Amino acid sequence: MITAEFTIEPFVDGDPGPHVQEAIEAIEATGLTVEVGPFGTAITGDQAAVLPAIEAMLQAAVNNGATRVSLQLEMN
Repeated sequence: MITAEFTIEPFVDGDPGPHVQEAIEAIEATGLTVEVGPFGTAITGDQAAVLPAIEAMLQAAVNNGATRVSLQLEMN
């Protein structure tokens, strides 16, 4: 199992821009559940599901104006 925690910037509390919304939708399209928290967002699943979801998230974030994506992976 892998847990990926990430933050997409620029960050505006209560008003996520298209760079955040599209990134979350890209992950949800893979079938994973997205947990949005006050300091970041997380997904958990097996490697075969999480790694492609991360790629989709990064592409969506960058294509929609993200200026920075911080990503942390934890292998359980």
